[in-house]
Amino acid sequence: MNFLRLPFAVLLTGVLGLAGCSVHQPVALYQLDSGNPGQPKRASGMAVLLGPVSVADYLQRETLLQRQKDGSLRAATDGRWAGSLTADIDQLLVRQLAWRLDTQRVMLAPAKASFSPDAQVLLSITRLDSGGNQPAVLDAQWRVLDRRGQVRASRLVHLEEKHSGDTAAQVQAQGVLLQRLAAQLSAAVKPLASQPALADERKPVPTQVEKDEPEKQKIPLAVPVRTKAEVFRF
Repeated sequence: MNFLRLPFAVLLTGVLGLAGCSVHQPVALYQLDSGNPGQPKRASGMAVLLGPVSVADYLQRETLLQRQKDGSLRAATDGRWAGSLTADIDQLLVRQLAWRLDTQRVMLAPAKASFSPDAQVLLSITRLDSGGNQPAVLDAQWRVLDRRGQVRASRLVHLEEKHSGDTAAQVQAQGVLLQRLAAQLSAAVKPLASQPALADERKPVPTQVEKDEPEKQKIPLAVPVRTKAEVFRF
């Protein structure tokens, strides 16, 4: 019986090729760049409540999406988000606001019932993406409320940031957009630091009803009394 003999080098190459196909190449993990926010020094600064913060559904995933020229989105093959993008956005904005407002009293909604904010920021992010040939784009809407819950400022936002094209540069550009957004929010919140304090609810003070002066005893007027007797004069 004759056996087909192949060179050992050919067999080894085939085995290594099959092994290489079964091993996935490592994928890079990315997080948003929050810049270099300093540590706030004032522990008793403004009390700011951030949120609720809503993020578009297509961003609530670990997949790093790439915007195409025709407007479509494709999953990046060389990277993905390292965890929750929504959580990254929240933490970036908290650190940026705390630094820009110089206060450690910035909390994410929902906050404890005992937390009484001087200002509240409501934020909705409808777009945050980029592409190899497309700039990073951020579309959002925000409102700032005062202590009484009255809207003091609001704005529709469209921001763009150019980048060099690779995935790392795109992620960095998206972080820069969120830093620019935080600058807008802090500028809108700062004037509320001087707002008058809420007036304490005062209980209505019962008005003292002045007692009527005792009725003076009325002296009856003299009324002539008439009788049937006739008076004769001489």
